[in-house]
Parts: sequence; C-alpha cells; structure tokens
Amino acid sequence: MWSFKNIWFQIHWLIGITAGTVLIVIGLTGATYSFQDEVLDWANPGTASVPVQQTPALTPPQLLAAVRATGEQRRIDRITLYAEPGRSAQLAFAPEKGERRGQSVYLHPYTGAQLPAQSGREFFEWNERLHRWLLLPRDDGKPITGSLALCLLLLSLSGLYLRWPAKPLSWRSWLTFNVRRKGRPFLWGLHSVAGTWVLVVYVMLTLTGMYWAFDAVRAPVDRWMGAPSRAAARAEQSAAQEAARKAPPLQIEPATLEPAWQGFTQLANGWQFAQMRLPQRADQPVQFSWWGADAPHDRARNQLSLALDGSVQRDDRFADLPTGRRALAAIYPLHTGTYFGMTGRIIVTVAALMMPLFAITGWLLYLERRRTSRAAAKAQRALLEGDGPQAGPANASAANTGASIAVVYASQAGHAQQLAVRTVARLRSAGLAAQLLPAANLDMAQLQPLRQLLWVASTFGEGQPPDSARRLARLLQQAEGTPLAHQRFGMLALGDRQYSQFCGFGLALAAQLERLGAQPVFAPITMDAEDDSAWQAWLQALAAHWGVNAAPATAADNAAASVADSDAPDALFLPAQLLSRHHLNPGSSGQPLYQVELGFAPAQALQWQAGGLVEVKAAHAPAQIDAWLQAHQLDGSTAVQWRGSASTLRDALSASELPTLSAPAASAQAVADQLHPLAPRSYSLASLPADGRIRLYVRQTLREQPGAAPQLGLASGWLTTHAALGSRIALRLVDNPGFAPLVGDARPAIFMGNGSGYAGLRGHLRHRIAQGQFDNWLVFGERRRAHDSYAEDEVCVWQAHGQIERADYAYSRDARDASNQAPGQGPHCYVQDALRAAAEPLKAWLARGAVIYVCGSYDGMATGVDQALTELLGEEGLNALIDEGRYRRDVY
Repeated sequence: MWSFKNIWFQIHWLIGITAGTVLIVIGLTGATYSFQDEVLDWANPGTASVPVQQTPALTPPQLLAAVRATGEQRRIDRITLYAEPGRSAQLAFAPEKGERRGQSVYLHPYTGAQLPAQSGREFFEWNERLHRWLLLPRDDGKPITGSLALCLLLLSLSGLYLRWPAKPLSWRSWLTFNVRRKGRPFLWGLHSVAGTWVLVVYVMLTLTGMYWAFDAVRAPVDRWMGAPSRAAARAEQSAAQEAARKAPPLQIEPATLEPAWQGFTQLANGWQFAQMRLPQRADQPVQFSWWGADAPHDRARNQLSLALDGSVQRDDRFADLPTGRRALAAIYPLHTGTYFGMTGRIIVTVAALMMPLFAITGWLLYLERRRTSRAAAKAQRALLEGDGPQAGPANASAANTGASIAVVYASQAGHAQQLAVRTVARLRSAGLAAQLLPAANLDMAQLQPLRQLLWVASTFGEGQPPDSARRLARLLQQAEGTPLAHQRFGMLALGDRQYSQFCGFGLALAAQLERLGAQPVFAPITMDAEDDSAWQAWLQALAAHWGVNAAPATAADNAAASVADSDAPDALFLPAQLLSRHHLNPGSSGQPLYQVELGFAPAQALQWQAGGLVEVKAAHAPAQIDAWLQAHQLDGSTAVQWRGSASTLRDALSASELPTLSAPAASAQAVADQLHPLAPRSYSLASLPADGRIRLYVRQTLREQPGAAPQLGLASGWLTTHAALGSRIALRLVDNPGFAPLVGDARPAIFMGNGSGYAGLRGHLRHRIAQGQFDNWLVFGERRRAHDSYAEDEVCVWQAHGQIERADYAYSRDARDASNQAPGQGPHCYVQDALRAAAEPLKAWLARGAVIYVCGSYDGMATGVDQALTELLGEEGLNALIDEGRYRRDVY
C-alpha cells in the first residue's frame, strides 16, 4: 500500500513526464515574450523610437493633422504617446467589420510621418498565441493552457513536499547542493534545489495564468475583489463598437481635440504614458488612460473622460480604487514580472527558461530509477537462480515434480544463505534439480505449489525471524487450514546458544509448516554458529533421503560462494598483517574499544562491499597455552600432524578449542587428533578496498572463569592485546547481503548504531561519500562524550564538508538536560531516545525514500530502535520498510 508521500511522488513524476514537454513550450514562449519590445526595437531601429530632437514632440491634434495631410481617411480609434523623449507615438485605426483589432502604425514623434512597420512582429504575435492558447482557437486553447498551469502548480507544490529537508530552518538545505556529486545525486540536487529557487515564481505564474484561463476562476475572483462583471463589460464594449460602426462617421478635426488635450495636460501633471481614445459618435467623450511617474506598475492606470470642450466627465484615479480592484490590476504585471521592474522581468524570464532543465533532469531521474529498478530485479533474479538452471521463481513450476527440491533460506547476516548455497551445490552434484529461494520473496501463492523444501533458517535475537523473513512469518501465521499438506520439508535451524530461545525461529517455522499440513522428512536440526557436528548431521540427513555426498568438504562446497564453517580449507583464508591498534576510549566506563588495522599485499587485490564482514582466525594467548601444557606435562614443541599438515603441538593448541583431558595423554599426537579448530570470529568492515587496508573496531570482552579472574575474550583479546604487531592474521571476506547497499541506490540513508557498530556504519558512510551521496544522517550512541567521542570526532569533519547532512549523538552516561527530559524518561539518553526526539525529521526522511541501516548491539540498542520505530511508524509502517528492503541490520 502506498504511503501519502509515495502517492504524491507518483503524481509528481506522472505529471512531469506527461505534461513536461508542453510546459517546456509554454516556458520558452513566455521567456521569448518577456522582452519582445526590446528585441523588436533592436531589430528595427528607427521605428519604436527615433533620435531625440531639440524640438518638442507633436501633440495628438498635431499628429492627427499630419496623418490627415497624407490623405488617410480611415477612422482613428486611439493614439498612444510616451513622455520619454524620442519614443514613437502609435496610432490605431478602428477595426473593420469582422476584425477584433484595427491596424496599428508608428508615427514619428517630431514630424508625424508614418514609420516603417516592425519586422518580426508577426513572429511575436504567433509566439503569444502559442504561449496563451497553443495556436488553438482562443476558447479551445484557454482551458488547455489553464490545465497545464494547474499541472505546473501541482509539480511545484508536490516537489516542495517531496524535498522537504531534514533541517527546514537551514537555508543551505533549501538553496544549495554539492555540485561535485555525480549521477543521480547530482541530478536530484540540481532538480530539487533549482526548483526551490524558482518555486515562488512558478506559483505566481500558475495562479495568474489560471485566473486568465478559467472563467470559473476569474468570475468569482473578480466578484470577491469588487470588480464589475467582465461579461457585462465585454457585452457593453461590443455594443458600443457595433453602434459606432452603424452611426454616421464622425470626422474629428485636429483642432476639435485641442481643448480636450489641454484639459488632460492640466489634470495629468507628470504623465508618462497616455492612451487617447477618440470618440466614434457625437455623444461620446474623449477617453484617456494614463499613468504617472509614481505608478507602481504599467497597469496602474488612471481613467479620465473629457468632453470635446475640455470639461471633465470622469476622473478616476488608480490610487483611489478599492484594494481588491488594485490587486486585480497587478495580476498581469505579476505574471510578466514588470511589477518588480527590470529585476522582476529578468527573474521571471530566467525561471521560464529553466523549465526545460526540470523536464530534462526529471526525465533522467525517471530513466535512472527505471534502470536501477531493472538492475535490482536482475540482481535478485541472479540471486534466485544460483548456479543451476532450475533456480528462480520463474521456474517454480519445475519444483512441482517430485525430483525438484527448493532450498529456502531466511538469513540476517548471510550465514544461512551461504549454507543454503552449499546445500544446493550438494544436491546438484548428486544429479538432483534444486533451486535457491530467499524467504523474502515468498508468499503463500509461491510457496504452495512447491512439494519438496529444505529450509535453512537463522534466528534473530530471542527467537525472532530475520528481517528478510518477517513478512513470510506473518503470512504463515495468518494462514488457516492445511494448504501445505502435499509438502515434505527438512529444517536446518541456526541460532546462538547464549540466547534462551536457541534456534527459536527455525523451530517455530517448522511448527508452523506442520500446522499447515507439511510433513517433516526428519526432525529439525539445530546448529550453533559453526557447529561441525550439526552440519554433518544435516549432510547425513540429505544423504539418507536424497543420496547426496555427506563428506565433510567437497569441491562443490568450496566453489559455492563464501563458505562459512570452521572446517573450510585454510586456502580460503588469506594472510594479513597486524599493522596497528589504537585504544579509542581511554578512561571510559565501558570496556576498551580498539581501532585495529590489518594490511594485505597489493597483489591480493581484495574487494568487498560496504557493510561486509571479515572473519578472523584468532588464537589463544601464549600464557594460556603455556599453562595448559604445564598442567598436562606436555612439550609444546613436539611435532604433530594436525588437519593434514605438519605442526607443533603448541601451534595446534593455539588455534583449537583446548580439550579437557580426563586422563594423562598418551602422546602429543593423541592430543592433536582430538582437537577441534577454533571458529572464526566475524567483524564489520569499517574501511573500503580503496583504503588499501582493513579497519576493524574491536571491543574487548571478558570471559568469566569459575574460581579465577575474568579473561579477555578469545578473538578480542588476540587482536587487541596478545597478537604482536606485524604478526600474521588469517582472514577471509564474507558478504553480508542483509546489510549491503541496495543496488544502484541513491536515496537518503539513516545510520543508527552504537559502540563497535560504528564500523559497519562507517563503511557505508565512506562508500556514500565516495559516491557523492551526501544526504546522510547518523544517530550514534556511546557512554560519555569526554571519553567515547571517537565517532563524533570523525563525523564532525565530514559534516563540516557537507558530506553528512545531520548527526545526532546519544551519550547514555552523560546526564540528560532536565529541561529536555520528557515525562517518564530516565536520566540516560540512548539511540532510541534520540530517534523519538527526532520523530518528525525521521518521518520526513523516510517519506523521501530513506533507507535505514542499523549496526551494533542487539540487546538494548537494536531492540530499542525496533521498538521506537514501531511506535513512530506503526507496525505496518515498519513492516513496509522491511518488505521494501529499507530496514537493513547487522546486529550482534
């Protein structure tokens, strides 16, 4: 279901790509019309103006006499004059029958001679008709151009709503963007910021344009402003013109106009423009429309009617009109910009010329959006298709046969996906048709036709589904009856034994499938992290029911993407060098946090995505190995065979789980034979391949020892204390699809995390900054600013350079300002509290399509953020983010 913001986005782009082309025409013709007088004057020197002479300009009676002297006998409708020296007079003849307007000619202001017609006038008249009516008949074109004006108004206002910045009080957010951006971010910045520059102008142009285009708009506006009915005025004017045509021709002699002209000059002292309309019948007065030097605009005209003897019949001054009437007179000057003088004309012209800019950038953004959507769909199809021909939902019908097996994975950090890929490889190597399906893409309609399924399901936190499987879990819970009675399935449930609901989601999923009629082929197999025995049990179950090879590691396994088990060949791990480690938070009340950097040879050319993981093979502290060897009276330098290679007992013990011997060991080799390798530890990557090194943020952990002092955690202790600088560290890179950037995504991003979770957020921020994507918002939590501000120190630099739009920090052990403490809030501020405090900006960012990335501790931070988002967005709103892939998490 579309959100309100999404509805307006659809309206915005739909109007843009449909009406945009015609709006370009209207914009360009309007810009051309703006300076038509100057262009014509430049192209026709000596017509609209002549060189200034020392003699006074001719008066209307004198001009009329000069015209009559040429033998011209046509009735003259009006004479237009300007007080500006050298400005030509204009004389308009009365329209003939069937004409709307009579011919107009220029007269020399000093001689009265008729001047040459202006070349190019026809083009500008054509341009005006195109601008106002699209070259259609007047009554047909007006509603069309009025509708286009309405479209432009909707584009302007919806664009304002869609681009509403996170900091609306910051002028930089409204009026500037980083011109160094590339691709979609640059186009979006140019489109949105330039639109803000001209927003007021476009609203003014559209409202005034709609006033002229729609009688249904103009009539009530005129009535509200106290203006007389235009329909009645037009009818009166038509009747007067018709009466003038039927009346005997009234020949006005030049001398007859002299008293009226003298009366005008006495009453209109300081006039700058005057239009003198001659009477067409004996009972009509001479009418003057004029403005003075103090006129606010060129439509602020005074009206004066004088009898031929110079007596005043009407003298209406613009300044004395009611406010509503004066406002109506300003509509045309506002539309052309003349209300604000030359500056206003230039601004309106530039705004009109920018119309093609918005159409072009809008089209490019639309095409880029389509391209990235197709790329994302293609990438998703590639993911679904795996390595074999049977994969993907398009071939779901192939799974209807008994021989086809669907391997479905529900993964948070990618472990379940990797095991599912290896499962598919095993099945295919046994000659079986198998397809790989992500739970994120399944619903009941796609799930129901499948007959044989193998599930690999991770558990997130305390029994929750991974984010990618939340939707499917809801659908299964809502389903009734036994729609899956024809299905047979196996379940590999992944989890972590430190949580009370170990493998909770996988087991709950199996129960749901059974409730809906599906039949388990074997009991669910639970797997803790890298438990070899659980993986072997899974392979044995596959061997028993489908005849796959149950050997510990096959060539198919090693070729099936990133393998994530401790029994993987050492060749999959690459050697790196421990370059440096730096204590980031000395004096902190929390556990020490270290910045660890690992180097690799340039020839290795390692590549990884932002949000990716690195698995590190740690080792026991040397002192701990010494103590174990001494307790069991063994020599660590004794040569042994371990995992198919020659080693010393000390080295084998260092990389293995230390065994508990119930009796003295028969030999060093006997000890080596029962050793199990240590599982690698995963860390979020805080750097990019371009950095030439791997940066990690490692928090020291303590392991409680019964009857002894706590010891440093195995991997954290190895990286931060025990491993010597320069020593070799074995590692491998692991994809983290649930936390990776969306393909081709250029939307805003909100990063939330705490502690060592800054590593994953930093990798994303570095990636986006390198891509020129600066609409980033960081919400980060730590203990005390005085000791734990490592992230803020770095982010402030990015923010100062405009590479991060907003950053909020929650230092939980710093006392909260009592004035900002809401009722019911404690004295500490956490990431979820910072989100609640920024509820409106958060909603605005999400309405712009922002993607949320969360990295850090599950307990406290991630659960708190999840709860805060549910409160602010509602459960449906959060689920919509998850379904769209816009809620991406890497928590532990």
